[in-house]
Amino acid sequence: MTTVIYPGTFDPITNGHTDLVERAGKLFDEVVIAVAVSSKKNPLFTLEERIDLAERATSHLDNVRVTGFNTLLAHFVKEQNATVLLRGLRAVSDFEYEFQLADMNRHLAPEVESVFLTPSNHLSYISSSLIREIASLDGDISEFVDPIVCEALKNKFRK
Repeated sequence: MTTVIYPGTFDPITNGHTDLVERAGKLFDEVVIAVAVSSKKNPLFTLEERIDLAERATSHLDNVRVTGFNTLLAHFVKEQNATVLLRGLRAVSDFEYEFQLADMNRHLAPEVESVFLTPSNHLSYISSSLIREIASLDGDISEFVDPIVCEALKNKFRK
């Protein structure tokens, strides 16, 4: 069984993320969405909220599991008995950073391969930070995130 780990902050999960998960689900036996604690990024949603939103947004997929982690990614991948890391590339500007991460992960866990997927064209400009900003200014984000995520963002910014 081939397990792929899709790590990220997912603050919040977007339709771009879900698109990659759906396509990875056709390529691998199991997709693990690994939600990073990422306290340095000061996420809007708690780890538990981000896990819940990711689980609900991908509940239509049978071979997807969502879990949180607060360790070095190379260690987490080994703990999960995974052999593949999935990373998304939205634009050429993502490539240099992702290439650097892939090289470091290869050094730390040589038995793990990094695989890159690009989202569908109509989703390539979506990022969680843009979604949060639009939502904070009461903009319409409904075409960029699952309805569950849309409602969660509205509730966060009503407070």
